[in-house]
Amino acid sequence: SLIVVTGLPRSGTSLLMQLLAAGGMGVLTDELRPADEDNQRGYLEFEPVKNLLKDSKWLFGARGRVVKIVAPLLAALPPGLACRVILCERDLDEVLESQERMLLRRTQMPASTPERRRMLQDEYLRTLSRVKAMLARRLATQLLIVEYGTAISDSLATAWRVNNFLGGKLDVAKMAAAVEPTLHRSRAGIAS
Repeated sequence: SLIVVTGLPRSGTSLLMQLLAAGGMGVLTDELRPADEDNQRGYLEFEPVKNLLKDSKWLFGARGRVVKIVAPLLAALPPGLACRVILCERDLDEVLESQERMLLRRTQMPASTPERRRMLQDEYLRTLSRVKAMLARRLATQLLIVEYGTAISDSLATAWRVNNFLGGKLDVAKMAAAVEPTLHRSRAGIAS
């Protein structure tokens, strides 16, 4: 099956990709998006994912490997492709804070208003609900939800859960060691 890491933007998907790579999974990445201040260990993205709505057939050739696909693009997964999906969930205030910090650094835009943040939070909740419902209906698809805060605070337990979900052949110690808690800078209710 294809292994998919997914979530909202800035929800911890790069952390999960790093964890899987450290554990021995083949990670589908082209390294076109380099590491930066917002993601110091890199994004582990694959450019063709951006065009999934137009072309998703190549995913059949990626079976046995892991690819990161942002949650709204999961609807483009081809029917009949067996998938194991790891959904990273993160406190939405942290997601929005992390997104805002990244946008401020890149575009120097002013901070969003409380109304805009509420609107985005509501849209993200709807997106996650739609994604979970769609994945539940997909044949030959298994879903594991990983909470970002738990992945940071208890990386060993998270590594064991992910390893068990993927068949038990990964290096759990290396997976847990790949988690760097000091990189968790945007926390709900805490300015960093």
